[in-house]
Amino acid sequence: MISAENLTKSFGAQTLFEGVSFKLNHRERLGVVGRNGHGKTTLFRMIVGEESSDSGALIIPKGYRTAYVRQKIDFTEDTLLKEGMRGLPSEERDHQWKVEKILAGLGFSNADMQRHPSEFSGGFQVRLNLVKVLVSEPDLLLLDEPTNYLDITSIRWVERFLTNWPRELMLITHDRSFMDKVVTHTMVIHRQKVRKISGNTGKLYEQIAQEEEIHEKTRLNDERKRKETELFISRFRAKARLANMVQSRIKTLAKMEKREKLEFIKTLDFSFRSKPFPGKNVMSAQDISFSYDPENPLIKDFSISVGPRERICVVGKNGKGKTTLLKLLAGTLPPQQGELVYHPVITQGFYEQTNVSSLMDNRTVEEEILYSAEDVDRQKARNICGAMMFEGDAALKKISVLSGGEKSRVMLGKLLATQVNLLLLDEPTNHLDMESCDALLAAIDCFEGVVIMVTHNEMFLHALAERLIVFRNHGIKVFEGGYQHFLEKGGWGDESGTKEFRGLEMRNGENPSAPDSSTPKMIRKETRRRRSEIIVERSKVLKPLEQRMAHAEDEIDRHEKELDALNQAMQTASQAQNGAKIVDISQAIHTCQTAIDRLFDELERVSNEIDEQNAVFERRLGELDMGQG
Repeated sequence: MISAENLTKSFGAQTLFEGVSFKLNHRERLGVVGRNGHGKTTLFRMIVGEESSDSGALIIPKGYRTAYVRQKIDFTEDTLLKEGMRGLPSEERDHQWKVEKILAGLGFSNADMQRHPSEFSGGFQVRLNLVKVLVSEPDLLLLDEPTNYLDITSIRWVERFLTNWPRELMLITHDRSFMDKVVTHTMVIHRQKVRKISGNTGKLYEQIAQEEEIHEKTRLNDERKRKETELFISRFRAKARLANMVQSRIKTLAKMEKREKLEFIKTLDFSFRSKPFPGKNVMSAQDISFSYDPENPLIKDFSISVGPRERICVVGKNGKGKTTLLKLLAGTLPPQQGELVYHPVITQGFYEQTNVSSLMDNRTVEEEILYSAEDVDRQKARNICGAMMFEGDAALKKISVLSGGEKSRVMLGKLLATQVNLLLLDEPTNHLDMESCDALLAAIDCFEGVVIMVTHNEMFLHALAERLIVFRNHGIKVFEGGYQHFLEKGGWGDESGTKEFRGLEMRNGENPSAPDSSTPKMIRKETRRRRSEIIVERSKVLKPLEQRMAHAEDEIDRHEKELDALNQAMQTASQAQNGAKIVDISQAIHTCQTAIDRLFDELERVSNEIDEQNAVFERRLGELDMGQG
């Protein structure tokens, strides 16, 4: 158990968090969320003593063991198994079976366990670091983006492992589905403060949204009252018979808390440019094969036909050929056998994990986007930079100084610059924070073209997939149906990859003997149509209300300016002792103030009505999603 008291941490002029306090209690599994750069990893580094706070204290019991997965590679043993056993507690140095179990869960075969660690890729070496931490059985396990180098079956294994973790856990991940299944509590670093609740990310963000909405409504109401009080004081300060009332209002004004307007937090807000597609068949692959090793074919006799606006997700273990297949379908890698045919009007956009290496270090963000398509001018490039959260001078940053997450956003920005009707995406959520993943999910959902995507993110799979291309048991198959249907039909089986699919309705390409599984696809299309209808209806209902609100705000502004002019005229008439003028202006002031009060009441009524209508439509959309699930 640990306790943080009034922690403050800054880097230069940037304050990550200030005066924050929280406790991690016995057996809590705490998810830590917040935008990239807001201090999540820094907090972890402070817990293990690699960073110090500017002020405040972290209280950690004596003898309390923490373990943090390192990205740094430092291996000394000659086999994977021996290296993994280095993580075992001293009293369990001979418990080889524990290491074997976790290595197998994370995708290493029996043969792999006798190989030298240096023979594996960087991603698998980081997995080995994870193994060493998991077998060490610390009091507190700190995991920072543990799913980044894991495939879907390993992610599901780690999910089950952590759900049964008997001690404390703190977890950072962009994968909302993974986090919500693992954690008991969630904590956010938001506006330089922390908020911790019992429950998942949905509950936490809902609470924050409600509180900030209440804050803003209260602030606007307080501002209205403050203006009314100041106006009363200025209007009647000189009236001796109202002196007591004026003094009372002055005291009230002094006691009124000044609520600051919440700073607008920029988030990804974008959409892909859809190019119309008039045909019925976007592309088809017929019996394509590819192999880096002739004795071990990676992709063999694979066929698929893709129609307009399809959502196809590619899933399976790492190293089985998912990225290679995407390159084949994108045409950047020619098949060794078979044929790939595109419709003539197809324009594709390809987002690949390794494409960040194609960015030129000496270019700025703006220049990379400017040169990505012929029809992109400087203004359009700047607009895309803004959508990707590179506003103002941030668009002039050199690529060489960007983080991995920022480079991923540049790659997405380059993709936005061109009109396309086929998107091929290879693990696009890597290096994006949770809010950016949500924005990407919405953008893909609204895209009018075809999407073929490699992903291990189960939230994306549940939300988007209409068909699956599944790599399993040294083979590749097309599953006709969404991800939930796939799981219901046996899914990943025993998760180890040693058994065949159980009861899966699979078919390779256009095999006519396969069963017709179009029903889930039709249900998803019908759900999408109904969702679109609800959204259109919501827009029709809310638009006139929003127009009324805007009109009321404009009228309040106009009347307040008129009131200022009348008050000045009153002052002039009073100095001139023009009784008739004073009477006329007083009547006009009364009329104007009455109109302002009426408009504020109208503004409040319309605002409440908008909230009520929004709640109705959100409930309808939620019920639709539940019915689909």
